[in-house]
Amino acid sequence: MEQLINDSKEQCMEVQSCKKLAKLFNRSSGRAGKPVVKWTEIQSWYQQNQQQDTFKETSSNEPKNLANATEAVTQNKATGNPNIPEEKDIISRLEFEARSSKDGAWYDVDTLLSYRSLSSGEIEIHVRYVGFGAEEDEWVNAKVSIRVRSIALEHSECHTVKVGDLVVCFQERQHQARYYDAHVLEIQRRWHDIRGCRCLFLIKYTHDNTEEKVRLRRLCCRPEKLVNLP
Repeated sequence: MEQLINDSKEQCMEVQSCKKLAKLFNRSSGRAGKPVVKWTEIQSWYQQNQQQDTFKETSSNEPKNLANATEAVTQNKATGNPNIPEEKDIISRLEFEARSSKDGAWYDVDTLLSYRSLSSGEIEIHVRYVGFGAEEDEWVNAKVSIRVRSIALEHSECHTVKVGDLVVCFQERQHQARYYDAHVLEIQRRWHDIRGCRCLFLIKYTHDNTEEKVRLRRLCCRPEKLVNLP
């Protein structure tokens, strides 16, 4: 969330910007049955954190800001800081994804269990993945391997995908299917029909440099992509 606000800092206090953020959070996967995040809560969250200087503008790098945000949440839960009630803490409502060191794929995070600082100064976060037990818990680097969860696009939103965009694509292979980062190389725009979007997207996976043509249903976009839309 810190990065999302930094991307549009001058507008983050405006009503429309807060409403856009609220819509983004509430439509993310896995929020069914959970409390709705109101735009007024987002505006209040920003005001509180700006006044308390909870987050320092040390970098424009998303993962580093995410590490700071996650550490702040953990410290707040440990100290019971009354100035930022846990049930009102927007950060704690965010959905995250983490990249596993086992296969390099991205998995939805169920719980941020704890964090630790390494002698190198880097921060690692202990995560539990959605649909996996404690035996699959991992320590992941907060700078490069954890971020706000990617979002599946609706058929009517295919126009938001542009050549050069970073996306998360569902790679299907004979013995496995995983979500990996990819870049959009080419787009073949087509008329939609009763099945929805029929456009084809040529993407290149970052982990193995292979290329593939896929439909929109296999793509997820990064949250900041939607926030920055006019």
